[in-house]
Amino acid sequence: MTVHNLYIFDRNGSCLYYNEWNRKKQAGISKEEEFKLMYGMLFSIRSFVSKMSPLDMKEGFLSFQTSRYRLHYYETPSGLRFVLNTDLSVCNARETLQHIYSNLYVEYIVKNPVCVPSQSLDSELFSSRLDAFIRALPYYSPRAA
Repeated sequence: MTVHNLYIFDRNGSCLYYNEWNRKKQAGISKEEEFKLMYGMLFSIRSFVSKMSPLDMKEGFLSFQTSRYRLHYYETPSGLRFVLNTDLSVCNARETLQHIYSNLYVEYIVKNPVCVPSQSLDSELFSSRLDAFIRALPYYSPRAA
């Protein structure tokens, strides 16, 4: 069980924050290009899910999985998008993403007068608290494949 990486996007698709923990394979493209591809994929999946769902999707799309990883998705009412990639053994990380938003992002970015929430998140305090939180998760393992 492990956590691979985390993306935080604003409502316009700009990547505000990225960190990786146990990512074994790099994409082979620049980080900026990877961020654009990730956001584009999220935009397309959300659109597809909302059009194909037989019911009114209150929460929308929450996650999807491939044969190698699971992508967990959380969107705030203000349009921030949190994306956490884990291995397949992590079934649901919605509470984890909600905790990152409400207890870390809001506390250390929104309430910090020095940080501008619509710009790249350069808060060392936010980064260190997030790293400690991720490493304390029951499904985080630094030696996982």
